[in-house]
Amino acid sequence: MFTGIITAIGTVERLDTDRGDRRIFIRTGDDMTHVPLGVSIACSGVCLTMVARDHHQFAVDVSAETMSKTTLGQWVSGARVNLERALCVGDELGGHLVSGHVDGKAVLEHIEIEGDSHILTFLAPRHLMRFIAPKGSVTLDGVSLTVNEVGESGFTVNIIPHTWIHTTLGGCQRGDEVNLEIDMLARYVARLLDVPKLEISV
Repeated sequence: MFTGIITAIGTVERLDTDRGDRRIFIRTGDDMTHVPLGVSIACSGVCLTMVARDHHQFAVDVSAETMSKTTLGQWVSGARVNLERALCVGDELGGHLVSGHVDGKAVLEHIEIEGDSHILTFLAPRHLMRFIAPKGSVTLDGVSLTVNEVGESGFTVNIIPHTWIHTTLGGCQRGDEVNLEIDMLARYVARLLDVPKLEISV
């Protein structure tokens, strides 16, 4: 479980494709030698297991399913990655509850500057739009954001200067894809509404 508050930006060092799953090596400014193997790390919003590490580098294995459903299939050496360690009991919940299970990919359609902030408009898969609501939460490339406005096929978010500088969203350009995770509360509410009411006999 994560919060969507990015703690570091890593860089893809190399990709090992000579195996069943793709192993991705990510360089970070943090010392990883004290981090236990097997921990979960959100890499641009995707929950992955750390399988190896060495000082300022760690490795994760990515399945073909994850590659096809997320932007990780587009990663190349040098790509920048938003990083967040898993939430511990007692940690501050600064964003919202994020599972790291990506629901789909959103496409950046428009960037507008408003004051010191950037207003980003994303197009999302139609089947996910029902879960996105004004002033609700959404996760884009692992970043917890509040939805500003919602249209028929897309939505807007406001990126403050701190988030623009300290996450990879500041480097996004029109047409770029990002990993999208809907609010898990919206998912469960929708599920409950879809379940037929139970008939109770007495």
